[in-house]
Amino acid sequence: MISFDNVTKFYTDGTVAVDRLSFVAPSSKITMLVGPSGCGKTTSLRMINRLIEPSSGVIALNGQSTREMDVVQLRRKIGYVIQNAGLFPHKTVRDNVAVTARLNGATRHAARKTALDLLDRVGLSPEMGQRYPWQLSGGQQQRVGVARALAADPEFMLMDEPFSAVDPVVREQLQDEFLRLQSAIGKTIIMVTHDIDEAMKLGDRVAVFRPGGRLAQIDTPAMLLNHPGDAFVADFIGRDRGYRKLAFSAIPSGLALSGEPCAAVGMPVAEARERALGQWILVTDNNLPLGWFDISQEKAQILAGDLNLSSTFAPLSGSLRQLMDAVLSSPSGRGIVVDDNRQLLGSVNIEQAFGAAHQPMPVEQRHAI
Repeated sequence: MISFDNVTKFYTDGTVAVDRLSFVAPSSKITMLVGPSGCGKTTSLRMINRLIEPSSGVIALNGQSTREMDVVQLRRKIGYVIQNAGLFPHKTVRDNVAVTARLNGATRHAARKTALDLLDRVGLSPEMGQRYPWQLSGGQQQRVGVARALAADPEFMLMDEPFSAVDPVVREQLQDEFLRLQSAIGKTIIMVTHDIDEAMKLGDRVAVFRPGGRLAQIDTPAMLLNHPGDAFVADFIGRDRGYRKLAFSAIPSGLALSGEPCAAVGMPVAEARERALGQWILVTDNNLPLGWFDISQEKAQILAGDLNLSSTFAPLSGSLRQLMDAVLSSPSGRGIVVDDNRQLLGSVNIEQAFGAAHQPMPVEQRHAI
């Protein structure tokens, strides 16, 4: 548990960065800090490991004030992950991870074994351990940064916008991998982000900061969406929070799916026209949806390069937000539903999706967004 009790940070010029901040980040959970730029999120994070000293108030780890701890020992108890990973460019990936374990007293052999184990846990092969940071992609570097923070097996982790410097596809992959990892290791984590969707996806609790470093509300993502504390919180979460709420409801198990006619790459367009329901036909490969083909095209056969790839496919085990997105992103207006192996199960139209949304079933937010 990490607790803030009436914590304030001000500077000699009179600037107040954090103002009487009080909240608790529960053990083994992820607490997200969000808010507008300059609201004190990163300052609050850095006060925990005393990279910035609080002006007043008490920050405690499991009830012990950080002010009473030796600062070196304090920082060795806490994993710290920053944007762009902050890796040592002259060390291999393996040695970048091992350095944290070495600082905590592990032998060179044990530290390198720990490093290889952690690289595997964050989804990197042993061969990656021999490379240098400049030889990795941005997403791979962030994975190394997480592995390095875990190398000392800290109970607490601080993360400052760790996934913001990568492209959206890699960012989603990193978020999913991080949730998988957290489900196994159960660290007490505080993470700063500027992305409200990331906060809702990753957080067990989300703290919304006002300008001036004041706490506006801290709650579960579902409670923030359903019961924002005031106009500031409601406005910050966004006007599309009704759509975000769907991420916290499962697709009903009894949802009726329609059969969806399919075609294959290489099929004559004339044959596809005979099967199609309207202008678009779904193209599959061994029952794996690939994309949509417009049968009004003057083509002899369906080619992979002619597919419309705009549609998303909703897993039946997923959320109503995923189902609605599949419908709205589909050029045919029919949302494709798949199983956990991405095999085609059927489709729904907008009326069916809205009907499902009116009878939500609560699910853990880990399955969301």
